[in-house]
Amino acid sequence: MSLLADYNLPFAIAFGAMILLSLLQIIGIGDLFDLDADMDVEVDADFDGSASLMGGITTLLGIGKVPFLVWLIAFLFLFALIGVGIQELAMSLTGSPLYAWLAAVLALGATLPATATLVRPLGKLMPQDETDAVGLDSLVGRRATISLGRATAGSPARAKVRDRHGHAHHVMVEPHEQASEMLEGDEVLLVRREGNTFFGVPLAERQLAPVT
Repeated sequence: MSLLADYNLPFAIAFGAMILLSLLQIIGIGDLFDLDADMDVEVDADFDGSASLMGGITTLLGIGKVPFLVWLIAFLFLFALIGVGIQELAMSLTGSPLYAWLAAVLALGATLPATATLVRPLGKLMPQDETDAVGLDSLVGRRATISLGRATAGSPARAKVRDRHGHAHHVMVEPHEQASEMLEGDEVLLVRREGNTFFGVPLAERQLAPVT
């Protein structure tokens, strides 16, 4: 049975994506996608019910036991492996494969619990990649970079900060000094937090363009 056959197309695509993501991870540029940051759930927000539901789902799926990119690679690998196995079984029992979409649905149903089962022991072997949720207060005292917008008093800008595990978080930051401003690309030190807004001070004076 060929992986490139029409009835195995979903699994061939998954396998190809898994190879690509693995290569990106190996050469160290997987962080460009900020997948871990996108999965952050800020449980201190005012929607505790939604956060709890999301947290239950992610825990059930094993998301958070390892970095999300690693979870996704494992998911794609198992999806391709299980899907091809389903088609092999169908061929041996009936003499013909299942429709690609039907095999994909069956494979998806089996892959989700299989991935959760796989990543739990894998996470214990990767203590350096611990992804347990960190409290927002733990980000105070860390350096952040303004990634979008202009921060002034009462008008926060989006900034990127990494927690003690090295995982990126995107937070809203205002200047600690009322008269100060922080522009895109500025590096700041987070000195306090009020609700979901952080307050920071610039770590370097901005160089002014020379007068001509």
